[in-house]
Amino acid sequence: MARAVSPRSTLPVLANILVATEDGRLRLSATNLELGITCWIGAKVAEEGATTVPARTFVDLVNTLPAERVEMELSVRTQTLNVRAGSFDNNIKCIDAQEFPPMPPADLVEGITLNMQDLREMIAQVTLAASSDDARPVLTGVLVEIDGKNMTMAAADGFRLSVRRAELASAPSNPDLGETSASSDLGEPFGGLRAVSSVEPLGRAVRAIIPARALTELARIATDEEIQMILPPGRGQAIFRGRDVELVSQLIDGAFPDYRGIIPTSHTSRTVLATAAFLKACKAADIFAREAAHSARLKIAPGSELAPGTLEVSATAAETGSNEVTVDATVEGEPIEIAFNVRFLVDVLSVIDSPNVALETTGPAAPGVIKPVGRDDFLHVIMPMHLGR
Repeated sequence: MARAVSPRSTLPVLANILVATEDGRLRLSATNLELGITCWIGAKVAEEGATTVPARTFVDLVNTLPAERVEMELSVRTQTLNVRAGSFDNNIKCIDAQEFPPMPPADLVEGITLNMQDLREMIAQVTLAASSDDARPVLTGVLVEIDGKNMTMAAADGFRLSVRRAELASAPSNPDLGETSASSDLGEPFGGLRAVSSVEPLGRAVRAIIPARALTELARIATDEEIQMILPPGRGQAIFRGRDVELVSQLIDGAFPDYRGIIPTSHTSRTVLATAAFLKACKAADIFAREAAHSARLKIAPGSELAPGTLEVSATAAETGSNEVTVDATVEGEPIEIAFNVRFLVDVLSVIDSPNVALETTGPAAPGVIKPVGRDDFLHVIMPMHLGR
């Protein structure tokens, strides 16, 4: 809840949490005008009322209260909230609830039902590739496309791309819920893509760029098995609504890159190895690669009739030393040496739950593609680094 609070806003009330009674429950809401979070908890309401409490004070206080029944009483005249639990008796100075920005009304268009367990996995696999640089806001978001019963999420930061697909239980009843455009430029080193003025028509399509931060927060707070995603026409917002929680986020306005043109369509080498072993090798290499911009060398060698293929992960640091780990692999195609940002490899391998993973490569200067073996719903593209000698 406190993550949606805006402590540095010119509006003091945005540093507060709305506390209100609603339909026999207690409602807590916070917003920074870009991200809003509301949750409801069960309560015995003796008298209706609402106020806003300073978020930091309220959160710190709640964390110290004993595990007993909490009673709250508001003095409307002085806007003071009395909070009692056991021997704890506290009075908090508040701001009138009328100054709090209104949240979206409940009577919105029908949304798209999403399985929260699947959505949480999708968010984890895609948001890792979103940029944290606000200089290019569109790359800090996740492109969400829904075409009939197919849902795709994509994110890219110029050095890596994540694409995850899933099938919905049912197609959206209102296909005109949102739209975004695409461009040809992801910036260096992803560049040189064909120019398009907009995303090609996808039929019954929903398109929106949702901030990665909002999706990450949704995955953290949502506990429902299913959640509704609503993109009200003309509002520029995405609303995720469950039984006891609601998250509202402003959409990112801009042209998302034509990510399909980034994905390699062929490869000259395909290496299959155990995900856990690859991840451990990359984590070990990162200890030594920190001083060298996280650059690690991958040396891939096909096997023979007497020995399996291998993938060797190595990193060298002038101050720390060097590291080398060899992992058995099934290698199809040509041997290759290529360098990647090993931190990127750790990120993607950490969100793949398949026992085996495939690394597809074309050359030391071409992007590599990582895919879980046995699944075709996820891929991750990583640009290579300079292969130093």
